[in-house]
Order: sequence, then C-alpha cells, then structure tokens
Amino acid sequence: MDKSDVTLERLRTFVRVADRGSLSAVARELGVGQSTITRQLRELEDAVGVPLLSRTTRRVTVTHEGTRYYANAMQILRLVEQAGEEARGTRGAAAGTIRISCTAAFGILHLTAMIFAFQDLYPHISVDLNLTDDRIDLVREGIDIAVRLAPLTDSTLKLRALGQSQRILVASPAYLAARGKPASPQDLPAHESIRMSNVIGSETLVLQGTDGVDHAMPFVGRFRVDHGLAVRAALIAGRGIAAAHRWLIDDLLAQGRVDVILPDYRLPSVPLNMLIVPERAGIARVRLLMDFLAARIAALPGIETSPTGKIDRS
Repeated sequence: MDKSDVTLERLRTFVRVADRGSLSAVARELGVGQSTITRQLRELEDAVGVPLLSRTTRRVTVTHEGTRYYANAMQILRLVEQAGEEARGTRGAAAGTIRISCTAAFGILHLTAMIFAFQDLYPHISVDLNLTDDRIDLVREGIDIAVRLAPLTDSTLKLRALGQSQRILVASPAYLAARGKPASPQDLPAHESIRMSNVIGSETLVLQGTDGVDHAMPFVGRFRVDHGLAVRAALIAGRGIAAAHRWLIDDLLAQGRVDVILPDYRLPSVPLNMLIVPERAGIARVRLLMDFLAARIAALPGIETSPTGKIDRS
C-alpha cells in the first residue's frame, strides 16, 4: 500500500476518529493499537496534502479542511456501501444498519415502538436512533432517514410527506376548575399558556372559526419549554393551556387527564415529513423501513394523510 494512496481503510479510520474525537477509542473499537490509527491518519493527510485533524493531549478535533473532507468521505463510503447492496441484490435487504433521526417527543412516544416492531420482522437489521429537535446535517451526521415536524426546504434531500399533524387546545380539569374554561378566543390572553420556545411565532395563536375567520390572539405565560414531553408534564400538572399535537396528548385525552378547549375553532396543522439522503434511498433495507414507518405513522391519532404519501421531491 503506497503512502500516497487515499484508501477506503484510511477514509473509514478518519471518519471514525472525527465522529469519536479520540484515537484511543477508535483503536479499541477496531481492535488495533493506537499507533496503527495514528499511522493511517498521517498517511491519509500526506495523501491529501492538508491537515485534517488537530490533536491535543485530551481530544482530537476536525480542522476546517477536515470538515469539508469529512462530508465528501462520508458520501464516498456510502456510495461504496450502496454499490455492494446493489451488487448483492435483495439478499442484503433484511440485514445491515439504518441510521434515523426524529423529533424528540415523537420519537420517544411513537417511533421507538415502531422500530421495535420493525426489528421483530427483520431481526438482522440494526437501527441507530438519534432524537433531537435541532436541524442537523443528515449527510454530516451519517443519517439515512429523518422524521421532522414543520415545513422543510432542503432541496438536496428526498422528501416523503407523511401527513399533517393536527393540534388542539387542551388543559387539565384542575386548571380549568381553578381558572375557568375559555368560551371564545378573546378569553385566552387572560390565561396561562404552555408554549414551545423553539417554535417561531408561538407567542401568537391563530384559531379559525367555523365561519372561516381567523382569530390571532396573544399566547403568553410563565412557562416556555423546548421539549414536547415537558409540555405534557406541564399540562398534567395544571400549569396552563397548550396548543398540543394530537399524538402528544391523545392518551391523556382518553384518560380524562386533559380536556379540549374551544372545540369549534381549528388550529393550523403542521407538516410531518420524512427526509431521505438521496444516496441511501435506493438501499433495500432503508426502503423497507421508510414504507413501514409511513404506514404506521399514518395510523396515529391526529395525522391527516395525503392521498398518495409518495416522495414529493427527488
């Protein structure tokens, strides 16, 4: 092997070290000595001609040049994997690893159970699940599929519309007994709200009446949070009124732990989408999970599905 070669082995080592931030951790993971990892990285940097990693006694970080190189290296490794999958045909469909990212509360309440059911059907498929409400670079993070709420505009990814997530106004019976039940949108400013701090425009609530007229009302209160499960906890604790996704509180509604407020008024729904890295969309196991999740998500309470559910952009 020539030291000037950019080999797949050296690329994989670089990607692992960039992800882990530690030479010793990668050496343990691969079952080799740390000197072997150091040599492979040095040879890769010699071949590329620029430093890709910055090393200190405590941590390894990616340089500016290394960040750009990492994204390209990931694409190369993914294409190599996809080429192998296509060469093997369907034999590799029910084996391998899928990396998926999902909005945190939705992932905890619903997606994890769906993944368990999927793995019961396909026991040789491993799933790495990333739960976050932050926007992430799917290619940079090595993600195959992402499930996200809110409109999406990244034209570099395939988008599969899963449906519209309905929202309803709810509060606990205890809160309503203490503060009274709003009879019209104009009553809302006098109440405590529970709202998401990471949702743009959440300080204003727009409700549409049966006559089609929109009512934009201030929606403020003493508790803001950036996680849907904390909204659930605040509702149960009687801290105020929330505009909650139906899938977030449907069980609480069935148990009588929250009540619907202003049922004759409709809140705007929120798009629920699946994003797929284009290079991964053709891999059989990824397609299996995409179709499985789309069918299961369509059956959730409060998800209004489109007639086709097809991928809208490629």
